Amino acid sequence: MNAGGFAGLHPLVCFVYYAGMILLGLTLSHPIYQLASLGLLTALLLLQRQGRALARALPYYLLVGGLFALVNPLLSHRGRHILFYLWDQPITLEAVLYGAMMMMTIFAVLLMFVSYRIVMTTDKFMYLFSAVLPQTALHAWMTLRFIPLFARRFKQIELIQRSRGIDMRTGGPVRRLRNGALLLRILMTWSLEDAMRTGDSMKARGYGTAVRTAYYPYRMDRRDRTMLALLGALLLLALAGWREGWGVLTLYPRMEPIRLSSWEWAHFAICALFAGLPILIEARERFRWRSSRPST
Repeated sequence: MNAGGFAGLHPLVCFVYYAGMILLGLTLSHPIYQLASLGLLTALLLLQRQGRALARALPYYLLVGGLFALVNPLLSHRGRHILFYLWDQPITLEAVLYGAMMMMTIFAVLLMFVSYRIVMTTDKFMYLFSAVLPQTALHAWMTLRFIPLFARRFKQIELIQRSRGIDMRTGGPVRRLRNGALLLRILMTWSLEDAMRTGDSMKARGYGTAVRTAYYPYRMDRRDRTMLALLGALLLLALAGWREGWGVLTLYPRMEPIRLSSWEWAHFAICALFAGLPILIEARERFRWRSSRPST
């Protein structure tokens, strides 16, 4: 059975949404668009009950995005609006704004993948691509699987080795480096052995010797087709507006006004509707669930 809400839609609909959001996030570079995108993605994660996961990952996101926001003004001194001088180097408003826009783009992509990991499960990913690109889909799925698997195994190895006095967090730099290299060697040995067992198991089951068949409980109904057509139309309109220069703030050589024109507000509404469709679906599902419960 499929899950409710946005995750209950056909996998193709969900994939088109996330692919379109990543495409729009990388092409539209305007602070108003980016702030709205971050707000909508945060609301979507909260509706998907990912508030705790977002709170745990937020410091790392701030670290990654903050580096771009801080480094860009230090390396790039282009722009006409000089804010102040740091070590005889001008810090310009354009460079600061460009770094902030880069940070918001990275935030949006990271938040996107948090929601993507919840909605697009492994079986949905294999359903979409196994028939067209079976080998590529399998390799991509195994690669994505090994990233969290490596993290869990490394924590297990670290806890076990710490009980034996091998800790990469204490001691001098040489000792930490030696202990860290030992932990990585154990992790790689464990992973290689597991990969060999996986290969032997696939060979014993006859993988690749015949045409692969599978059953997937996904059927596209009228609601899925309607959502797919709506998402496709909104995405095409958003990209057409981007071709006209809407949703892009030019900073160099002369910074444009941040305020949006009348046509850009219409384009902004289209992009916001595209990004907010899953929120409407999740909110509608919550309302239906609460209204269906008997009152006490």
